[in-house]
Amino acid sequence: MPPVVTLDDLAAMIAADVHGHRYEISPEGTLSVLPPPDSEHAAIASRLLVWLAMAGWPAEQVLPAAGVRIPGPTGDGGRIPDLTLWARPQPRSVWLSVADILLVIEIVSPGSEAMDEMIKRREYARAAAQMVTLYRPRSER
Repeated sequence: MPPVVTLDDLAAMIAADVHGHRYEISPEGTLSVLPPPDSEHAAIASRLLVWLAMAGWPAEQVLPAAGVRIPGPTGDGGRIPDLTLWARPQPRSVWLSVADILLVIEIVSPGSEAMDEMIKRREYARAAAQMVTLYRPRSER
């Protein structure tokens, strides 16, 4: 592993992972390796995507698991929210700029509460992106 992981390195790690892990990096350079979402997590994201599409949002502006470039003081981080809503269709890229982002949706899974509620919320807020956090029903947490 390189001493400093860039977003290009992160994209290569994601492409090479045969197990579907999500690799993210904070703007400060902290690497996170997250397990693939389970079926309930995926179903919640699918319901939201369908709901937004039925409300008239074009598919090109509702993106599941799109990489978002998070600017930081010493470099850029990269997060992969569960769902994003954009003001306009985005150019083809692994890491999209937050400039046109309207909404970031993170679905909280057991074990990801601190990361989603504190760390990611702070990063998105610094990048001027609105974040909605959705929780699973209490019986599943």
